Amino acid sequence: MGASYPHMFLILLLLHGANAASKAPAGPKWQTLSGRPPQVVARGGFSGLFPDSSQFAYQFALSTSLPDVVLFCDLQFSKDSMGMCKTGLTLDNSTTVSEIFPKMAKTYKVHGEDVHGWFSLDFTADQLIQNVTLIQNIFSRPSTFDGSMGMYTLDDVVELRPQQIWLNVQYNSFFVEHKLSTEDYILGLPKEFSLSYISSTEIDFLKNLGGKLKKSNTKLIFRCLNEDVIESSTKKTYGELLKDLKTVKEFAAGILVPKTYIWPLNKDQYLEPSTSLVKDAHALGLEVYASGFANDIVTSYNYSYDPSAEYLQFIDNQDFSVDGVLTDFPPTASGAIACLAHSKDNPLPPPGKDTRPLIITHNGASGVYAGCTDLAYKQAIRDGADIIDCNVQMSKDGVVFCMHSADLSSQTTAATAFVSKSSTVHEIQNKSGIFSFDLSWSEIQTLKPDLFSPFAQAGLKRNPKAKNAGKFLTLAQFLDMAKASNVSGILLEVEHAPYLAKRGLGVVDAVSSALTKAGYDKETKQQVFIQSDDSAVLSGFTKFKSFKRVLSIEIEISGASKPSLDDIKKVADGVRIHRSSVAQITGYFMTSFTDTVGSLQAANLTVFIGVLKNEFMNLGFDFFADPTVEIVTYSSAVLADGLVTDYPATAASYFRSPCSDMSLNLSYSILPAQPGALVHIAAPGALAPAAGPAPVLEPKDVVDPPLPPVKAVITAADAPAPGAADNTTSAASSSAGKSLLGAGIAALLSLSFLH
Repeated sequence: MGASYPHMFLILLLLHGANAASKAPAGPKWQTLSGRPPQVVARGGFSGLFPDSSQFAYQFALSTSLPDVVLFCDLQFSKDSMGMCKTGLTLDNSTTVSEIFPKMAKTYKVHGEDVHGWFSLDFTADQLIQNVTLIQNIFSRPSTFDGSMGMYTLDDVVELRPQQIWLNVQYNSFFVEHKLSTEDYILGLPKEFSLSYISSTEIDFLKNLGGKLKKSNTKLIFRCLNEDVIESSTKKTYGELLKDLKTVKEFAAGILVPKTYIWPLNKDQYLEPSTSLVKDAHALGLEVYASGFANDIVTSYNYSYDPSAEYLQFIDNQDFSVDGVLTDFPPTASGAIACLAHSKDNPLPPPGKDTRPLIITHNGASGVYAGCTDLAYKQAIRDGADIIDCNVQMSKDGVVFCMHSADLSSQTTAATAFVSKSSTVHEIQNKSGIFSFDLSWSEIQTLKPDLFSPFAQAGLKRNPKAKNAGKFLTLAQFLDMAKASNVSGILLEVEHAPYLAKRGLGVVDAVSSALTKAGYDKETKQQVFIQSDDSAVLSGFTKFKSFKRVLSIEIEISGASKPSLDDIKKVADGVRIHRSSVAQITGYFMTSFTDTVGSLQAANLTVFIGVLKNEFMNLGFDFFADPTVEIVTYSSAVLADGLVTDYPATAASYFRSPCSDMSLNLSYSILPAQPGALVHIAAPGALAPAAGPAPVLEPKDVVDPPLPPVKAVITAADAPAPGAADNTTSAASSSAGKSLLGAGIAALLSLSFLH
């Protein structure tokens, strides 16, 4: 029996459990074999968060998933025939067995190959349960709960009283060789050990067991390994066996297959057309379950790192639905089935205090296409963004255009095209770059976009086939596109105005002129937001009475003092804060929400939070590696007025779903993260001491000096030498323009979560 935590399960049910409420309204008929919703099968419980097949993993799966979630137990045996739940044949990669019994490693033949490690059949049940504890074996998942729980038996799983249990028999022939009979074990289970499913990769085992379970309601499932792997009894590959589904139907009620059997990927990790496997199996009365789902692995680029989008591809396409999914993250699968499926054509409710926050783009849909390109903006409009944004930059000859940064080297091909223009401008950044104000617009137009992937060094690239697609837009072109669209507003971010003025470029006047020329000074249908981290810039737009001004707070804060709020209200209607200012963080876990949003909204300031990114490395553990949970948290718990995101489609998908309306009191909903809930159940000393809170916003963080006058344009003949009063240093001959190597996955996790 695992370690006892008598109150933990109740706490999780209260904090994270599905809402006990009225029955959900009947939805469209599903394309599963039964016509009912697909099953969520929790592989080893909630193994994406807790050690696989642990007490917490199983209990948390029950408390956060749909009520009929199926608990999946990979069966192993101790020397004395106790059935244990543990994925993988050897124990050393996911338990402390090698530390406790360092001399007990052995080598066995498994399917004709030598396998070395620690095996359950070399230990008694007491040896394993009393001495060995479970650990997380995937680096990107928390190790916080390592060593706090013992191995779990099938008896322990049954005691949790789940509605359904799935027993997977992966290594029957191995255990039989060592005088441990899986058949005898299953047939000898008490009647109360009701197993809904038994799966195996071995056909002979399923045939033999099926003949002895004829009166049972247990479904036998043929589990297929990769297509080129040979099944031991038939000596055929699993791919060959599935070409004869009629024969499979003779000994199984369904099949469990890797998801690529259904939606194959090409060599570039993009989806190919689906196979006919699901429809063929359904035609014969066979159920189809797909395996291999997890939020924290690299899948097809088609999903834009949104795990819910992947589930929907399998359960909510126009042709078919699988009958269930085997997943490490059962809450995400539950949310996809109960909330997001069958809602893609729903209208977005209008944004407002009682409905939802604004969906605000960050350089357009910059998770899909290079930021600030026509394609990124068009995608954002299709995806349902309310506000599209333009980060305003200026060329040397005064053309105003949209670009993420004045430094063109990271998101364009400028680093190779204009390396001789490299310089360091300390008033902009402390590293060298190739700056827009050093190039003419005609030179900038020769550049190609370069889709920026913030987690590329960890293998998380964004849409590589569109890496250099799209074209850059002038501000005038951006405004024309916005006017012709159905967006409810635009946001223009103005930065570096004091420095540009010294260079003879008046960005405030240029933006004002463009807005007036486009008719936005008289616009009534679309709201204009002007955003800047410079209070003097915002003051420059006070003449436009209908515009909303947003102060960008670039530092991490935990609240705002009364004087700072008074100063903000003199120049702005709202603020944009970083995600790190919303919650107190300890070791990638939230411990509490800060007072930041509350103090700002109490002063009648709107609050935008950003930047949201779908990549799991950008998400703290409380969000379950699921970007939708972060969206739910900021919208329904923090009550943000706007969410700034690289992936507007993910936000729109949630807000189209019935679960985004908490007043509906549905039987299941996606709930916000609860700060402190996971920290509460961590073993003492598992987390480092919490850091102190971030500082409170003060007037010095808000008030900027007036903008300097715009200098007269200096001709080339009169230009100052490099390194003169403009604080610019040439870097063409240095190596400073080269990309820095990342410090590894851990550093990326830290940086992404904090910023």
